[in-house]
Amino acid sequence: VQLQAFGGGLVQAGGSLRLSCAASGRAFSGHTFSSYAVGWFRQAPGKEREWVAAINGRGINTYYADSVKGRFTISRDNAKNTVYLQMSSLKPEDTAIYYCAARGSITVVSAKYDYWGQGTLVTVSS
Repeated sequence: VQLQAFGGGLVQAGGSLRLSCAASGRAFSGHTFSSYAVGWFRQAPGKEREWVAAINGRGINTYYADSVKGRFTISRDNAKNTVYLQMSSLKPEDTAIYYCAARGSITVVSAKYDYWGQGTLVTVSS
């Protein structure tokens, strides 16, 4: 079972990036990916990991941290086993390593997620 997060990079404040989280492996084969909720988390240097957004398996319910609400959009394409995080109006304080994680039901608690991607770095310059 693997989750791979990619799409990070360097962007100026006010810019946009789209992160992707691709799932592969036996647990995600066929239609089972739609059984997993996916969350995005981030960790800035010297700070604790924080939850950013989450989406349920069918993509009907989405949740956002107050710090990104209105600027970030989480979505998924279960046919591609992929979850996206569209980030707009980026701020320097959004600079962090972004991780995606999956579990059976949606939660904002990182410790409850079963599968994690390796992270992708987002740097927002002022």
